[in-house]
Amino acid sequence: MSASRGGRGAPRSGPARGGSDSASRGGGRGGGSGPPKGGPSSGPGGGRRAGPGSGPKGGPGSGPKGGPSSGPSSGPKGPKGGSRGPAPGGPAKGGRGRSAAPGRGGSRGAPAGVRRDVKERGLGGSQVEGRQAVRELLLAGRRTAYEIVLSADVDRSDIVGDIVELASELRVPVTEVSRTKLDALSRTDAPQGVVARAAELPESELDELCAAGEGGPPFLLAVDGVTDPGNLGALLRIAECAGVSGVVLPRHRAVHVTPTVTKAAAGAAEYLPMALVGGLPAAIESMKAAGIWVVGLDAGGDTPVHELTVADEGVCLVLGAEGKGLSRLVRQRCDVIASIPLHGRLASLNVASAGAVACYEVARRRNRSAVSLRIRAGDSAE
Repeated sequence: MSASRGGRGAPRSGPARGGSDSASRGGGRGGGSGPPKGGPSSGPGGGRRAGPGSGPKGGPGSGPKGGPSSGPSSGPKGPKGGSRGPAPGGPAKGGRGRSAAPGRGGSRGAPAGVRRDVKERGLGGSQVEGRQAVRELLLAGRRTAYEIVLSADVDRSDIVGDIVELASELRVPVTEVSRTKLDALSRTDAPQGVVARAAELPESELDELCAAGEGGPPFLLAVDGVTDPGNLGALLRIAECAGVSGVVLPRHRAVHVTPTVTKAAAGAAEYLPMALVGGLPAAIESMKAAGIWVVGLDAGGDTPVHELTVADEGVCLVLGAEGKGLSRLVRQRCDVIASIPLHGRLASLNVASAGAVACYEVARRRNRSAVSLRIRAGDSAE
């Protein structure tokens, strides 16, 4: 004990003033000499009272240059910042940095009350952009609209005026923002000065789509691996105009209803029932079991689309992605593979253009069959 204290005659000094170092270097003020530097009795600080709490350099408790307990934010004076450590999520150095508040990271520049990049788990469609698409959202009344955001300099004639009136009738708040803020909120290239936030599109079950409705046997459209949102939006618009009663989308490896899809569909997404399926090959087997005739559309098909014998039975058109076409398993499970005859030099059509040709050919034949049935019914009644 006498060796570690540096002699009885040496006066005591507090550990913060560094008196222990003088004892270790040649004795205290009373003439006593301490043990040689680094002797077996010296503590980690190497001098009088050099216990674990007070070495000037590198002691475990509070050295000014970062002992094990000093956090990254400790300053050179030790007592005020030595052992706190950084706040969770704070900066690596210094004590003044502030961590970002949770939930604010992605909405800078967006108007109050409107969330950006909302996480979607189903079909999507929670953000609708474009004048026609927003107007149809309000007209259809199929899902809740939360807010309409307008650019302050947008012309309120025609469609925009209708949107404002419909929003007032439905008590949907309308917020005016600058064009810069609207562009920051938008996820398409040209929102046309209008963005709406709404509930996600409701999903339908595949069994519901396969059941006959008021318009007769089901007329379904399925897409296989279409990943371009512009193509899917165009297909939805074509399908709705051609009288398609339901759309089947794969849950994985395919685009769902994004803002680009809603804008390209021009409101068609509000009227078409849509089902998400885990795998399209299994869904095709379920449709065939329900009496649906499944027609795949592919450039290598043996049957021209104009020669399909589609009459009064349920039918599902399956369209493949551009370039890849139908996947192998989907192609194997279709009842027939049809093609569109090409008379020019190009090898294929855009998937939306091919879908338009096929959908209207099926619609034409179904309408002709329905007219024939009505004529026969009238003749038999007479």
